Amino acid sequence: MKPTLPDSFPEAFVERYTSTFGQDRLNQILTGFDADRWTWFRVNLLKSDIESTIESLRDLGIAFQMDPNFPDAGYVLPEQRDALLGSKLVEKGLVYVQGLASQLPVRFLDLRPGLSVLDLAAAPGSKTLQIAQLTSVQDEIAAVELVRKRKFKLLDNLRRHGAEYVRVFLQDGSKVWKYRPEYFDRVLLDAPCSSEGRFQLNDPSSFSYWSSSKVKEMVRKQRRLLFSAVHSLKPGGVLVYSTCAISPEENEGAIEHVLSAFDGSLEVVPIEFEAAERVKPIMEWKKKPLDDQISGVCRLIPSERMEGFFVCKLIKTASSNPESLVKRDSRR
Repeated sequence: MKPTLPDSFPEAFVERYTSTFGQDRLNQILTGFDADRWTWFRVNLLKSDIESTIESLRDLGIAFQMDPNFPDAGYVLPEQRDALLGSKLVEKGLVYVQGLASQLPVRFLDLRPGLSVLDLAAAPGSKTLQIAQLTSVQDEIAAVELVRKRKFKLLDNLRRHGAEYVRVFLQDGSKVWKYRPEYFDRVLLDAPCSSEGRFQLNDPSSFSYWSSSKVKEMVRKQRRLLFSAVHSLKPGGVLVYSTCAISPEENEGAIEHVLSAFDGSLEVVPIEFEAAERVKPIMEWKKKPLDDQISGVCRLIPSERMEGFFVCKLIKTASSNPESLVKRDSRR
């Protein structure tokens, strides 16, 4: 059953995604927007450990549950949210508040010490911090942010949580590949997007900006950043692309585009993650079938547990030859 929508909720959104997903799936999505969402957190292993953090949470009288799949992740129900956010654990950076879906992209990067890692759209730094705690202080971690104000927020976040050694660059992520062609072992692109998965019906500001033109604007940015991400990645390296969007253009469409643009250089690695929120990806768009590999991506609809999300894991199977593009560009 579809929840009652506020008068300010965009009718164009409902029309667009009724035709895209069908009424039943759209009702599930809208019901997720209406849910009172749990507050998830990660134990910050750069400054604490799981056992002592659990003990501290109990000492503070905060009711919580740890996730059975990810030992460093837990959640509190809505009535405990303020207690968690106001706790010394958050204040001292021993735990980091971050949604479960938002934690997934880094978990699929296959990180370990000894790798060079690029976070191509890093601010405010949630996923950069995850990368830091799964690598080592000696590893090269580069975090890129285009907006100066957001860069300083990123720097402060890294400092407060024990990852000040991460190298932060104020730069257009779409141009990084020119300076570091096929340099990184891992690349994360948690792309700027329309943020549709984060809509909440009780918060009109979460959806007031939405329009179909906003989706198109995000698609243009995502394609430029994906181009840079692929060219920045070493052959044999892993790229994870994610958004908190609902639209196929920003998700399956983005992967279809990059597989076509880099034909023979990329393969989708099927994601193994079981969740009630996981649904089948879109395999046909505008009456055209998409690449069969897209069946391996992870599409999540919103619920009380998590926001709507999309994650795709890719491996670079051959060089994309960025050096030739750099030389061609320098001759112009």
